[in-house]
Amino acid sequence: SSDVCSSDLNLNNNKDIGIMALVNEHYLKLSSNYLFADIAKKVNAFKVSHPKANVISLGIGDVTQPLCPAVIEAMHKAVDEMARKASFRGYGPERGYDFLREAIVKNDFLPRGIHLDINEVFVNDGAKSDTGNIGDIVRWDNSVGVTDPIYPVYIDSNVMAGRTGIMENGKWSNVNYMPCTAENNFTPVIPDHRVDMIYLCYPNNPTGTVLPKEELRKWVNYALKNDTLILYDAAYEAYIQDETIPHSIYEIKGARKVAIEFHSYSKTAGFTGVRCGYTIIPKELTAATLKSAERIELNHLWDRRQSTKFNGTSYISQRAAEAIYTPEGKQQIRETIDYYMGNAKIMFDSLTRLGFKVYGGENAPYLWVKTPDGVESWKFFEQLLYGAAVVCTPGVGFGPSGEGYIRLTAFGDRDDCKEAMRRIADWIRG
Repeated sequence: SSDVCSSDLNLNNNKDIGIMALVNEHYLKLSSNYLFADIAKKVNAFKVSHPKANVISLGIGDVTQPLCPAVIEAMHKAVDEMARKASFRGYGPERGYDFLREAIVKNDFLPRGIHLDINEVFVNDGAKSDTGNIGDIVRWDNSVGVTDPIYPVYIDSNVMAGRTGIMENGKWSNVNYMPCTAENNFTPVIPDHRVDMIYLCYPNNPTGTVLPKEELRKWVNYALKNDTLILYDAAYEAYIQDETIPHSIYEIKGARKVAIEFHSYSKTAGFTGVRCGYTIIPKELTAATLKSAERIELNHLWDRRQSTKFNGTSYISQRAAEAIYTPEGKQQIRETIDYYMGNAKIMFDSLTRLGFKVYGGENAPYLWVKTPDGVESWKFFEQLLYGAAVVCTPGVGFGPSGEGYIRLTAFGDRDDCKEAMRRIADWIRG
């Protein structure tokens, strides 16, 4: 008995054998901080050394305008309902309440000739959650393709899952990068080989550029031919001004068989603090099992995943989202979107006059600005911060092809936007 106890003790103390709780070592491959955490640290350091400086942030894409009256009224009404026993609501359906899903189908898709079943709509607490978690329902060794530069969550969530390989010269070895630069008019080249899953975001974050319908059709055709899953982030579709640009990938014939689409109310209706969005997974969208090649409905898998790991979006948030589809709500959020796009025009025109190469800002709330004289992104970030007390986002933080660019957002206050442009002009002119 004493020999057994001694043996057990030795096993527990022998770390080489691995009898202990082990971490997911894929997380150790990530950079120590999320991009915007690094920016915050550098800005805070500047504020400490320059306590009197009034820093204006055009970097992080958080909104500044208040929620519209229709949304506020709906939230107050929902809170009052929660205060009465007869109308109180506890756990809601994981897919979302029917009143919101029906409003989504009726207002966001039917006017564009897209017919959806409400059970193809999954309400969430913001698109970031679902774009990061969608990889749960596909194999860990699927190959991944991304446009470059790209929203960091797409890459980091796949690093966490073990799909990306190792970092080599600023790129992940198992990721197919599709550069989007001025040289190719920010239009990604379709791969000449098969890729299992591809992320597309249009209007694009961070470049602010869009994909014409004929280009999006090429991607759908590629996916149909290669049995590729497209993960399509349409978080900024409400900012599209050009009527010829598609708002949804489902405007393309055949897309229902190959694409999942993500939507957000964060920038559409100022819900960054309210948290609500939705994901579309058509019922005819399938993926195969490895051994038998059996086709499995991804709608069912995602429903099963959400039922296990998600308790639904709050009733109050969903009533708030429903209100943006009322006539009053539609008009009010359009006014807010126009306000931000007005900021984008001011920035675009001002920076262009100063000699900067500026992209985006016409169908999206983001401007993608070439740094002057080939200055590296992080260096220009520092120069702009210390020279004008204005915060941008270094383009390289979005991927290798972002080097030599910065991203600016149009979500600021109008007066701050104008003041930032004035400061930049004074700084540039010396």
